[in-house]
Amino acid sequence: MLKKINYIGESPWVNMGDVRLKQPLPAPELQNADPFLLLHHYGPYAISMYNNAFDVGAHPHRGFEPITILLQGEQLHKDSMGNELVVEAGDVQWTTAGRGIVHSEGPTKRLIEEGGDLEGIQLWLNLPAAKKMIPANYQHIKAADIPVVAKELLATKIIAGRHKGVKGPIVTQTPVQLFLVSGKGTETYSIPEDQAGFVYLVQGEASINQDKTLRKGLNQMLAFATNGNSLEVDTKENSILLIGTAEPLNEKVAQFGPYVMNSQTEIMEAMRDYQMGKMGYLY
Repeated sequence: MLKKINYIGESPWVNMGDVRLKQPLPAPELQNADPFLLLHHYGPYAISMYNNAFDVGAHPHRGFEPITILLQGEQLHKDSMGNELVVEAGDVQWTTAGRGIVHSEGPTKRLIEEGGDLEGIQLWLNLPAAKKMIPANYQHIKAADIPVVAKELLATKIIAGRHKGVKGPIVTQTPVQLFLVSGKGTETYSIPEDQAGFVYLVQGEASINQDKTLRKGLNQMLAFATNGNSLEVDTKENSILLIGTAEPLNEKVAQFGPYVMNSQTEIMEAMRDYQMGKMGYLY
């Protein structure tokens, strides 16, 4: 049985400090797609020595998992765990903030000097209350290490979870599937009945479950409920989709800036712990 689609919306431009990007989630009619809290689609930006539209300095996180899927260009990631890595086009970085991490990200020196486009997606995945204070962890998966299931002209990159017996490389804290779909064609995705999720149109055009269309040029997102156990996707030429599915946590969400907890008291504790250096330092 096909999953029940309960929302389709667009991606307005928003300003995050000096960064201008598309934000399909949260939206006025969709505060979250539990446990997915936020999706930012940044770029493509034309990066050069005269224009650096995406340089995010050191900042903390606690209580959730910020995930970056880089579509074009390259970024430098640095964090308080001592990681310093170049994230290239096609790579995925999956940070489990847990009790706290400080990190920074922005175009590499090479991209700035040589010039080129930078584009990516950042997705926030909530952690359950029982795991919000686990030690921080960082997973960097190179594009070449992400398995692909191909069907004619359609390719499905399996970042996390499983599709047609092929398992993604990311170790998840909760039952999660994350697929990046590109090309033209049709595919059916099996999704457990206890998982809900979303489909985000990065580019192109697609029909979902036969009668719901994500229209070209609008970067639309749809969300679906736990009802049903499959999703049918029909993409047009040169389309890219991001599909995320997970078991809803059904927990209270208290969110302030870079912190996602279950109460305002925990938010205040996170702010204090960051100021006291308990989330580490970025040198």
